[in-house]
Amino acid sequence: MRWRLPPNVGSLAAGGMRLAIAGILGVGLATLNASIVINAAGALAITYLPAFLSRDWGIRLSPSLTLWVTAAVLLHALGMLGLYDDLWWYDHLTHTLSAMLVAAVGYAATRAVDEYSDAVYLPHRFLFVFILTFTLAVGVLWEVLEFFTRLAADYFGIEAVLVQYGLSDTIVDLVFDTVGALIVALFGTKTLSGVVDALHQRLEDARTERPQ
Repeated sequence: MRWRLPPNVGSLAAGGMRLAIAGILGVGLATLNASIVINAAGALAITYLPAFLSRDWGIRLSPSLTLWVTAAVLLHALGMLGLYDDLWWYDHLTHTLSAMLVAAVGYAATRAVDEYSDAVYLPHRFLFVFILTFTLAVGVLWEVLEFFTRLAADYFGIEAVLVQYGLSDTIVDLVFDTVGALIVALFGTKTLSGVVDALHQRLEDARTERPQ
């Protein structure tokens, strides 16, 4: 059974979360905290991604998926206010949610290409492994970005935009990235079927519009 929300409820909840992120951005500007400003501004931009996909690409996300995206970036923005330091489990939560989003993107794009091209055949077992591998690869890239961002911040004597606490923290982050990927691989593929169909249709439309 798919998790569905009435359209109005999802839109109102996502709008409320967007306002909360805007408030966090305001806090960052008021306190001249660059890490809060940059992370909140990025989170706020991501909340408009579903509307962009719908308007310019014809890919409509369900209210539950839109809420999922908005909640993930809101929690990250909140973490920059100090929750990452104050709550030991908070980083694990945000990494799991973020990994679920990465896994969802990887699955939907790959499955759409599989349906679009007769030359591509991806067994379900391969897709399961692919979701895990893709998510961990992105997770490793993110950890490398955090590491070099931290080094740059220390070198220039400024506050780090991204939080990184060392090798043990990186390993734990990758463990929870794996948890997020497993949740999508085991339970989330049906929820993403609408996105897969929309991406597949977009590819078909592009092929039709291509000059012969």
